[in-house]
Amino acid sequence: MVIRVLVAEDMHIVRGALVALLRLEPDIEVVSEVASGDEILAAARTSRTQVAIIDIDLPGKDGLTAATELHEQLPEVRTLILTSLGRPGTLRRALAAKVNGFMLKDAPAEKLANAVRGVAAGRRMVDGDLALAAWDTADCPLTPRQIDVLRLTAEGRDTLEVAAKAFLSTGTVRNYLTTIVSKLNARNRVDAIRIAKEAGWI
Repeated sequence: MVIRVLVAEDMHIVRGALVALLRLEPDIEVVSEVASGDEILAAARTSRTQVAIIDIDLPGKDGLTAATELHEQLPEVRTLILTSLGRPGTLRRALAAKVNGFMLKDAPAEKLANAVRGVAAGRRMVDGDLALAAWDTADCPLTPRQIDVLRLTAEGRDTLEVAAKAFLSTGTVRNYLTTIVSKLNARNRVDAIRIAKEAGWI
C-alpha cells in the first residue's frame, strides 16, 4: 500500500530535497507540499494525507500547534516532526503535542523513509539518544506565571507591555524577571530566554 504524505517546510530548497528523496521510495507518495503552518489542516484534509511531515519552525502557526490541530481534527493523520532543533526540550514539547515521530533534518534519507513507514503503521518513531536526553533533562524551576512573563518578554515586549498583557504591575514584572534570571543561573534576561527556549520551557 502506498503511504500518502504531506510535507510542511517553509524553506523551498529543503522542501524540494525532502520531496525528491521521498519520491525515490516506491511505497511513499507526496500528495501535498505547504510552506506555512496555517495551510496544513486544509491541505491534509483535501489530499487525504496519511502522514504529515512537519517542520517545527514554520511561519503562521508553528509546527507543534499545527500538529496538535491535526491530532484533534484529523486524528487518522499521523504526524512526524522533522527539524534541525534537536534539543531535548523541543522533543518533550513535541511529545506533549502527541506527535507520532520526531526526526532530525540531518538524519539519513533511509531513516526518514523508515520513520514515515513506522508512524503510518501506528508506531512512535523517535531518535533514541534524543529520547533518553529528553527524560534526563531537569524539570522547569519556573512557576507558570514566571513562564508567562518570560514568554511575553521573549516576544520582544517591554516591561509595560508585559505588565498590561499579564495583568500585573510593572514592579511585579521586574521582580519576576529578576527571580527568573536567578533561578536559571542566567547572566541577564536575554540569557534566561535562551536557556528556557533550549530546554523547551517557552
